[in-house]
Amino acid sequence: MQPFRVHAGRAVVLDRADVDTDQIVPAEHLKRVERTGFGPFLFAEWRKDPDFVLNRPETEGATILLTGANFGSGSSREHAVWALEDAGFRAVVAPSFADIFRNNCTKVGVLPVALPADVVRRLMDAVEADPATELVIDLETRTVTGPGVRAGFEIDGFTRMRLLEGLDDIGLTLRHEASIASYESTRQAWLPTV
Repeated sequence: MQPFRVHAGRAVVLDRADVDTDQIVPAEHLKRVERTGFGPFLFAEWRKDPDFVLNRPETEGATILLTGANFGSGSSREHAVWALEDAGFRAVVAPSFADIFRNNCTKVGVLPVALPADVVRRLMDAVEADPATELVIDLETRTVTGPGVRAGFEIDGFTRMRLLEGLDDIGLTLRHEASIASYESTRQAWLPTV
C-alpha cells in the first residue's frame, strides 16, 4: 500500500448524497478476482451520460473526489474502493461516509476525509468555479487546504499511522516477521500447518 502523507491534487465534484457502492461500481463488473482493473467501471452507469462530470476533459487526472453525505452506503463491496483507487483517486472528501466503506478505504490507502457540509460546499464551489484548483490534504497535520479554506479533520491514531506508513493488513503482520519465524522454527513438526 502506498503511504499517504501529504497529497496535493486537483479535485472533481460529484455533487450527490447517498451514493452507494453499487453506483460506484455496478455488480455486473465484479467478476474479476484481482484487486486491479476496476477503474474503467467506476460510476459505469452514470458515465453513459456524456455530460457526467468524470467524462469532462477538465476533470481528467483528478485525484480527489468531493462528494455529498453518506458516500459509500449500501453493500460492503471492497470493489468500490478498488475502482476509486484504480481510477487514480487518493482521497474522498465528504460530510460523512458509510462505516464499512470508510474502513475499506483505509485498508487500501484511499483517505476518507469527513468535513462539515458547509466546508465541503465551499470546496465544491471553488473547484466548480476553476477545475484547475488544487487542494492539499495533509494527513500529518490532519488538514485540508483549498481556496479560502483550511479545515481540520479527525482520524484515529492507529489508522493514521497505518496510512502514513503505508501498512495494509499484510504489512502490519510482516512487521512481526522475525517473531513469527522464530515461533515457527520451534513449533513441533507434527502440528498442523496453514
